[in-house]
Amino acid sequence: MKKQDARKIVNLLKEAYPDATCSLDFKTPFQLVVAVMLSAQCTDERVNKTTPELFNRCKTIEDFANIDINELEQIIHPCGFYKNKAKNIKLCAKQVLENFNGKVPHTMKELTSLAGVGRKSANVIMLEVFGIAEGIAVDTHAKRISNLTGLSKEKEPEKIEQDLVKFFPKDTLKDINHLFVWHGRNTCIARHPKCEQCSINKFCKHYLSLTKS
Repeated sequence: MKKQDARKIVNLLKEAYPDATCSLDFKTPFQLVVAVMLSAQCTDERVNKTTPELFNRCKTIEDFANIDINELEQIIHPCGFYKNKAKNIKLCAKQVLENFNGKVPHTMKELTSLAGVGRKSANVIMLEVFGIAEGIAVDTHAKRISNLTGLSKEKEPEKIEQDLVKFFPKDTLKDINHLFVWHGRNTCIARHPKCEQCSINKFCKHYLSLTKS
């Protein structure tokens, strides 16, 4: 794959998914922090069905910090790994209150200092809340697409992100986050990728290998 193909890929994906945006529902920065935590090993659809009750119960960061752990676990139970997620949500809320004067920070270093917030989550928060696109949130979709197309041979998210950031121009990073998610959900599906319908198949190492065989 040639680096000059980067913009072509972005433009083709934007044509295919003109409405590609963040799929998580939120109204405040900390609500997104919580939603992103809940989305780990869980679909955004399930998260969006769970958060209305949670956000109605916890209207402020203080509410998240003070809610009874058992009540919190019960509310977020449908999202899986609820015990660990509940613990991280409460601790994260306390950290934001104590370390950042109750405001969600906006740098990678500060965000990843919060409980339950890794690099992928921080990239999402920085982009959706603050409009900062320094990197790419490498989730299961981005990993699959990167490996199949040949954009990256790496398996670890951080190394894949490094490859993608080198390939895509900085001004396209804000789009790639959304486009990869939508492409992974709708076309480059894990078990049954729709290679013939793929808008970027001519750039895909996997598809080209299929057509040659």
